[in-house]
Amino acid sequence: MIVVNRFRAGPGFDRELQPAVEILRAKPGCLDIEVGLNLDDPGLWVMVSRWENVGSYRRALGGFESKSVVVPLLSRAIDEPTAYAAPDEVGENLPRGF
Repeated sequence: MIVVNRFRAGPGFDRELQPAVEILRAKPGCLDIEVGLNLDDPGLWVMVSRWENVGSYRRALGGFESKSVVVPLLSRAIDEPTAYAAPDEVGENLPRGF
């Protein structure tokens, strides 16, 4: 499973992301996390994480450390869908409310 969180932020935002990245990297099921700055828009940042499965990602957001550091940071992310998986793992994907 891949999670893509994009942020609108200024220079040095990677330093703000670092504590959350360290917490998430230590969580069971975290395979990798990368932080990037958009090549064309210097105000657009991305944090991409890979997880064993959706459950490991959801569990990583629990607990005091995540709720006090990671979740507040994620609340600043651009409001858009963030979770991705291989098409054969997703199955039929209907919009919410159907």
